[in-house]
Amino acid sequence: MRAPFTHLGRLLLASIACVLGAALLTFVVDPLQLFRPSRLTAFYSEDTRVQNAGLIRSQSFDTVFMGTSLAIHFRQSDIDRALGVHSLKLAMTGSNSRQQSFVLEQAIDRGARRVIWAMDDFIFIDAADIETDPYLSVDLYRSTAKGIASYLFSAAMAKESAFALVRSVPPLREPLSRAAPFLPLKFALHDVDDIYALPRDFDVASGYNAQKTLAAFAYITAPARSRFLGEGYGYDAMVRHFERDAVGLITRHPDVTFDIYFPPYSILQFVAMRDVSPETLEIVTDLTARIAEALTQLPNVRLHDFRAINAVTHDLGNYSDVIHHSPVIDAKVLKWLASGKYRVDPKKPTASLDELKAQVAAYRVPQP
Repeated sequence: MRAPFTHLGRLLLASIACVLGAALLTFVVDPLQLFRPSRLTAFYSEDTRVQNAGLIRSQSFDTVFMGTSLAIHFRQSDIDRALGVHSLKLAMTGSNSRQQSFVLEQAIDRGARRVIWAMDDFIFIDAADIETDPYLSVDLYRSTAKGIASYLFSAAMAKESAFALVRSVPPLREPLSRAAPFLPLKFALHDVDDIYALPRDFDVASGYNAQKTLAAFAYITAPARSRFLGEGYGYDAMVRHFERDAVGLITRHPDVTFDIYFPPYSILQFVAMRDVSPETLEIVTDLTARIAEALTQLPNVRLHDFRAINAVTHDLGNYSDVIHHSPVIDAKVLKWLASGKYRVDPKKPTASLDELKAQVAAYRVPQP
């Protein structure tokens, strides 16, 4: 009877040794750079909700850039050149105001003194409380015992660590670095500037054009799908989220400068609401009026509104759908931020919104 228990004990000890060995490997390699800058050639992941926790701890920066997918393709090097800063891009696709505010607070605590924030109206829709958010680990960002344990004892992180170790072998470094994007790896990008950025040789004309934009407009306004335009929109709840996640963050950090901007959606985003969900358009305009009135009264905020620049927003060739603009417009956004050309006047906080409303009312959709 003793032999089976002996074998079981050995199996248990071997299992513990393997788990501890994997945890030690992750600690030493530290692919997320949570404990220290990488000792090997650093690689980065496009899983921004995880990667940002490591970037905040491993990178040097004085400015952070936040937003959703509308801000995800900006390059840090372009931000630095245009604005004369040392930036860290923390944009997260599909993120809400709770997630953005939490991540920004972590970056501010690590030394950020300027925040550039692409503020979409839909980030203020209802979502899970940050402490129970299934998509963002607050413990990882806070480096609690639970967060560190989840990192060290992650099989996925052990796999990434093993690949990083193999990639560090000189004869294998170059071929494996080239192959990394095609391997089952999360940490495949060797330049932090490439995180969720379009390839430098990307064909902008094929990705962003009027045909795609009009097709997207037809899709979202089709009777079977038009109800989704207003999904999650509720004025009172969105105002509460704005006051908690935006105003609360800004007022807690009076020594930090916030450059906040309303992104240049195509005019068709608002026309779609006008035509099939006017109640949603009313919520959006009322909400952004409230946001503009509140933010322009805060001394450490500069608010910019790019939604009524018709030379851009009416040119449907600038978009891949009704909201996502091309890298050409990314460059313009940075130029506008640097010049302050479209900064909202605190004495007339809704002037640009009034202009946008007039444009939306008058606009006629081009026929295919």
